[in-house]
Amino acid sequence: MTTRTFEIGGERTVRRLGFGAMRLPTEGADRARGLAVARQAVRLGIDLIDTAHLYGWGANETLLAEALHPYPRELLIATKVGIAPPGPGHGILPDGRPAFLRAQVDEGLRRLRLERIELLQLHEVDPRVPLADQVGTLAEARAQGKIAHIGLSEVTVEQLAEARAITGIATVQNRYSVLDRGYEDVVDTCEAAGIGFLPWRPVHPATTDAGEVAAVAAELGATAAQVALAWLLHRSPVMLPIPGTGSLAHLEENAGADELALTPEQFARLDRLARP
Repeated sequence: MTTRTFEIGGERTVRRLGFGAMRLPTEGADRARGLAVARQAVRLGIDLIDTAHLYGWGANETLLAEALHPYPRELLIATKVGIAPPGPGHGILPDGRPAFLRAQVDEGLRRLRLERIELLQLHEVDPRVPLADQVGTLAEARAQGKIAHIGLSEVTVEQLAEARAITGIATVQNRYSVLDRGYEDVVDTCEAAGIGFLPWRPVHPATTDAGEVAAVAAELGATAAQVALAWLLHRSPVMLPIPGTGSLAHLEENAGADELALTPEQFARLDRLARP
């Protein structure tokens, strides 16, 4: 059995299997289901929930606050800033201007009803703004007590190294799964540095069609999604999967993944599926 917890920034202990809130419905008749799924996640012992300003342009953060505030002491809600909504002549774009980031941090604090955001992540590096300005702005917010830990998303090894030369980086959130290994080098770098790695889309859409995943699932009496998550947890001790769902049934299925114990042989079979 793999270790079930990780210390973000070397000081904030969380269960390694978290929850991604992006898929929670925030409007209309389905909003009640979104509230129920968020509350059930906490009841199931999940203490790391990932959201972002981008998810409904703040609606997702507002939903989590409605569902969970006042927050349990052990709950860490991570959010992301740095994406601007579409405007005349352009779609959604990264926006790393310091004034924009400062405003989004303040808006996140207000919507989440927090005095401090425990993990604030830069959603995407803005190529038009020096990375030092973007990361430096978040470091300033941390010095002001508005955030506790800084994370990055969609970064390369080189960008991570540049950011770490500016300030401490607690986490990285890149796309990664048993069938999608494009950031293998970033995972290895994070493991060497003790940086938490939050893989988004941790259960690849093609997982249920992958024969080897299905075979291991049958051997363990588990589902393909559970096996995909268990592989991630076995892949590295810094791995913090955040599977997202708007379904209570899928939530409970995912939450059982850290109970699975893959044998070395099963892990190796899965590891060969997509390694570069």
